[in-house]
Amino acid sequence: MAIYVQIGAGAGDKDPRANFRDGFTEFVKKKKKNLKDKIILVEANPLNTPKLRECWKKYSNAKIFNIAIVPDNIGKKKIKLFYSKSDRPHFQVASISKKHVERFYPTSSIKEIEIKTYKISKFLKEFTVNNIIEYLALDVEAIDFEILIGFNLKNFNIKNISVETLHMNRLKKKQLAKHLLKNGFVYSGKGFDTNGYDTLFSKSNNIFSRIKTRIKYRLLY
Repeated sequence: MAIYVQIGAGAGDKDPRANFRDGFTEFVKKKKKNLKDKIILVEANPLNTPKLRECWKKYSNAKIFNIAIVPDNIGKKKIKLFYSKSDRPHFQVASISKKHVERFYPTSSIKEIEIKTYKISKFLKEFTVNNIIEYLALDVEAIDFEILIGFNLKNFNIKNISVETLHMNRLKKKQLAKHLLKNGFVYSGKGFDTNGYDTLFSKSNNIFSRIKTRIKYRLLY
């Protein structure tokens, strides 16, 4: 059984502002169906849930969670999710970081809603039950780095990680690559985002791929 996990699923392929495209959705839907496979979709913004359910209504093996995935060092059971009404209809820049939303909508009124949280490790342990995760797609607006950098990847069997690196500066990208390389992941090109905002890292022991990753991110031995 293969498991596909998308954290930050938005409205799937039902968002007109994204030209009704979502890279993760397109990738999974094109794959040969296996009823034993599991598709796990997480979206913090409840305003997106109806469209996300519509997106996956033909897939009985898809499960949707309306929660906020947070780093393992956050102990809050609920957290505020900030968004701008100017970002409607599907609030692509909704984030637990108010500053992140203000950066894109500096003159707009910022709204907030309270969302139940799940630590990344607890969530994956509970809902993947130590099975192989073929792909983990992470796009959570401004805290992708914080989630992965404190995440003990050795506790899970993950083959590929697609993470949004658009909002990371050079230092964070370097630190993240170092953390992933230490855990057996190498740079593997573009991730799922159709605009090229994501980076893909794949589990590999290939020495040339590891060297390529070190060169790309200027990592010292």
